[in-house]
Amino acid sequence: MTASVVSIVYVNDAPAAARFYGDLLSLSPYLETPGYIAFDLGPGADLALWSGQFEGLSPDVPRTGEICLAVGGSDEVDAIFASWRSKGITVLQEPQDTGFGRTFLAADPDGNRIRVAPRD
Repeated sequence: MTASVVSIVYVNDAPAAARFYGDLLSLSPYLETPGYIAFDLGPGADLALWSGQFEGLSPDVPRTGEICLAVGGSDEVDAIFASWRSKGITVLQEPQDTGFGRTFLAADPDGNRIRVAPRD
């Protein structure tokens, strides 16, 4: 069996979320409908933004999962943090060193969590 992994993030406004994630990841979507927009993250991995099934998401509602962007190392984690901070992206946790490396946690406008950490 050949399969791809599609991480689906529930959002209130798919086009607005696509602009946010497109800027964040420096990517353009490969599929766009009014309520579902997808980005190719590389071989076997996609990020999809879906609105329409869940209305009225609030950043105040606790999230139980995260999107994790695995990057090259500590210096890249810090550079991304500085870039995102300058763009006004909500930071939930400042960069810190953990058992798996340097990491920080941010949120998209719908409150979905985005972790940046080093590749294993």
